[in-house]
Amino acid sequence: MATTPETAVPAAAPPGPTRRRKKRDDTRLALVFIAAASVGLIAFYLVPLVRGVWLSFQEWDLLSEASFVGLANYERMVADPVFWNAVRVTLLYVVINIGVQTVIGLGIAVLMQRLATSTFWRSIVLAPYLVSNVVAAILFLWILDFQLGIGTQVLEWIGVGRIPFLTSEEWAIPTIALINVWRHMGYTALLLFAGLQTIPPVLYEAARIDGASEWRMFRSITMPVLRPMLGMVLIVSIIGSFQVFDTVSVTTNGGPVDASRVLQLYIYENAFAQFDFGYASALSVAMLVILLVVTAVQYRVTRAGQTDLN
Repeated sequence: MATTPETAVPAAAPPGPTRRRKKRDDTRLALVFIAAASVGLIAFYLVPLVRGVWLSFQEWDLLSEASFVGLANYERMVADPVFWNAVRVTLLYVVINIGVQTVIGLGIAVLMQRLATSTFWRSIVLAPYLVSNVVAAILFLWILDFQLGIGTQVLEWIGVGRIPFLTSEEWAIPTIALINVWRHMGYTALLLFAGLQTIPPVLYEAARIDGASEWRMFRSITMPVLRPMLGMVLIVSIIGSFQVFDTVSVTTNGGPVDASRVLQLYIYENAFAQFDFGYASALSVAMLVILLVVTAVQYRVTRAGQTDLN
């Protein structure tokens, strides 16, 4: 039977446009966080940096008006033997601290990856980092005391004899460096362990199939792939090592005979003991320049921005 126009079933209306879910825009929230961080960066880093550079061209004792002296503070610094001794002592500390700390930290990181899979043992390794520098310095000051320290007593019992760790020119800086190695090696190991976790296990499996030894895998796989993280750790550690102050201040206070007077301590003494803020600012600028040069050279040598993991 033929359908008439009146009885014909109306055609279904074309579906309307599907409602798409509006994508959330986090731009405003991101700008709020960036603005908050920028305020802190400007207030606590940029402004003090600019003011410190400006003060390095002035003579100011905090009680009287600052007077512009041009490059006089820098000329005095170049001719200052105590400054050059402080630079030498600081570099010696950095070499010992970074060298020993990196080697031990890398060894601990490899052991944590291969053997110590328990969270408990990994927490034990990090425990010294939770101790403040001042507390660690006081602790080792007692342990290594020449007369009453238990450490020197043990050395005498085993026949080595007492060693003036913190009272001799030869032992002061190596001892301070090893104290900070004890405190920071767990943190260094944790950072390197995080880098080791990014290495695909398939690389080690393929090397074992080819008959590679553990040393060969470490040299040919672990170190090349870990290089960016290792470079970052070295840069951060060197910057922190140049700023050593509290451990030296508590244990030796720069002695004996300036043998442990690091650059940061010399800056502090000029600023807050002699109230020579202009010269102290010039010393701070010099340390900033040294850090920039060392960081740039190290970044280029270690190729920290490149990776062999493709």
